Amino acid sequence: QVLLVESGGGLVQAGGSLRLSCAASGLTFSYDMGWFRQAPGKEREFVSLIIRGGRTYYSDSVKGRFTTSRDNAKNTVYLQMNSLKPEDTAVYYCAAFTGGTYYLIDNYGYWGQGTQVTVSS
Repeated sequence: QVLLVESGGGLVQAGGSLRLSCAASGLTFSYDMGWFRQAPGKEREFVSLIIRGGRTYYSDSVKGRFTTSRDNAKNTVYLQMNSLKPEDTAVYYCAAFTGGTYYLIDNYGYWGQGTQVTVSS
């Protein structure tokens, strides 16, 4: 059993910040870890990826505003979200990368349950 549990979502005003956490169990945190989000009526989209050694990748829509990091000893990955916009409103998911192109959802084999982020204008 592989479990990924997100936390830290909530309601924030535009321009504010939130930090999401993803706690992993059952996989010794050996995977590259990604974040995705899904807004109502839209497809799930790639947000960020952090490789085991720390290199990061971001979608164009969040570059310069979001930062992903990881604490391998704690089996936890983070997404620091700054300068939030109403269009960032979505359910945010963490996922374990299992091979292939980084931004395609089919290449992530394990997913958390998601945490809601709502940004008011």
